[in-house]
Amino acid sequence: MIPKEIIEEIRYRCDIEDVIGSYVTLKRAGSNRNGLCPFHSEKTPSFTVFPGTKSFYCFGCGAGGDVITFIQKMENLDYVAALEFLATRAGITIPNDPTPGGTPTVSRRRIYEMNLEAAKFFRAALFDPVLGKEAMSYLAGHRRLTGATIKRFGLGFAPNDFGMLTSHLKKAGYTESELIAGFLSKKSQRGTLFDLFRNRIIFPVIDTAGNIVAFGGRVMDDSKPKYLNSSDTPGFKKSRVLFGLNYAKDHCAEELILCEGYMDTIAMHAAGFENAVATLGTAITADHARLISRYTKRVIINYDSDEAGQKAADKAMQLLDEVGLPVRVLKLEGAKDADEFIKKFGADAFRSLLRSSSTAFDFKMDKILAKYNTSAAEGKIRAARELTALIAATYSGVERELYLSAAANKLGISVESLANDVKRARAKQVREARQKESRDLQLTVRNFGDRVNPDAAKDPAAAAAEEIILGLCLLFPEHRKLCAAGEIALSSSDFFTEFGRRVYEAIMEAERSENGFSFSQLGEHFSPDEMGRLVRLQQDRQHLQNNSKEVLQDAAKSLHALGAARQARAAGDWQSTLIARRAMLKKKKDGNEKN
Repeated sequence: MIPKEIIEEIRYRCDIEDVIGSYVTLKRAGSNRNGLCPFHSEKTPSFTVFPGTKSFYCFGCGAGGDVITFIQKMENLDYVAALEFLATRAGITIPNDPTPGGTPTVSRRRIYEMNLEAAKFFRAALFDPVLGKEAMSYLAGHRRLTGATIKRFGLGFAPNDFGMLTSHLKKAGYTESELIAGFLSKKSQRGTLFDLFRNRIIFPVIDTAGNIVAFGGRVMDDSKPKYLNSSDTPGFKKSRVLFGLNYAKDHCAEELILCEGYMDTIAMHAAGFENAVATLGTAITADHARLISRYTKRVIINYDSDEAGQKAADKAMQLLDEVGLPVRVLKLEGAKDADEFIKKFGADAFRSLLRSSSTAFDFKMDKILAKYNTSAAEGKIRAARELTALIAATYSGVERELYLSAAANKLGISVESLANDVKRARAKQVREARQKESRDLQLTVRNFGDRVNPDAAKDPAAAAAEEIILGLCLLFPEHRKLCAAGEIALSSSDFFTEFGRRVYEAIMEAERSENGFSFSQLGEHFSPDEMGRLVRLQQDRQHLQNNSKEVLQDAAKSLHALGAARQARAAGDWQSTLIARRAMLKKKKDGNEKN
């Protein structure tokens, strides 16, 4: 256990407004601060920082907690790793072995140190005239990469050997569990540890802080799989990292180029386009889109021109639009990807292509028009239907007007007729959205679909009483004291939901401890999503005028009464079952006697 005083010191020194402000643009809203939520895509701010309680909450997705919870979610860390992250930021030293006797875990810092050692190994293998001869020939000859580019991106080579890296890292002091956790080695069915990356060009993945967080490995022939990428580790989550962003972040303030793979990104940087990045063997995610929005004003999508690339571009456009980023799409002709295009036609031709890239709407419209024969009436009608739905889904009225004009011109029909169809389609979309919102609200009121507290739907009245009690205890020391001293007749066994029971137990245990209650220490026992719920319970109570002892007593009485009613129903059901069983046995006995 990390001592409470150190946790509180970390929380005190890492001002929540400063920490969150380094990730999110915050604006003053009375005594609080508002911004766009970094945990879900939105255009209207629903994310609020409460400096008074040193907490945050998103009224859109329910994310919430304190500064530690924020770093857990933002950096994909567990509780202890988040504390280490913030301690480093604040210049605080955490004592070694904070969890004596506990199960050893691999820290993020240890993973990074091990990755650095592995990267040095891969680099040395690449530059070895015997081990790396074929790999260097591939990079310098086939891929035409200069020595400077190879060194800049830290490229390496994994020898075609089952244990060379594993043996090297063991000698460097890393354990089997660390090698496995870092996705560098794996155990065979016989229990033997072996290298995961073998006979592959290695691409180190470096985050914006300069840490080597993962690796990608590419074969030099046509064998499968073509790429092998690190799985998620204690120091890495692929849905939140972009290859090349460590360099691109200094060159992409106005525009960022989104690529499909490592080689496209490296080729662009080598040709002078240092604002290029790529996802890591996975389609773009909402987390990627939010990450990109922190570094640039607009995006050019540069995906392969095959069907898979075009589908990926559609998804990227949708996700980037959700975070408010304008998107253009690069249309490559005469080459399958950017790497090949630059090699064939040069950097100037590629630069000209960037300037003439299509808007997202033009890209989608061209795809729709290519599907139909618009010279025939039937094809024109079908294309018009798809374009109508596309334009109707556009939020901005100005954009809809411009798109209407462009689509009408392409189809050779009047703007007015298309505009009427768009108006009807938009009205239908708005109506369906409102109906869905109403259904979702009804389900929320009845607690259906509550992932944090799934028991709440089984007894909404009991769940409501529990929320009152927990909100009051989280907010007010005097109420915690009353419950801990037994002046309010209440125990964890009175709680109906498993979540409520765990929270009440944790609050009471902390309150009765030598050091007393601390909201931050709850993060050690509850997930970030659960911490978000606790902040919501606090906010719900804070907005009410009456938070007196009487409110707490009434909620406790309600919980007792509801529990007694459940027990009575259970007893009644048991008695009914017993009576029915006796009647069945009697009927059977009478039948036997008659026969």
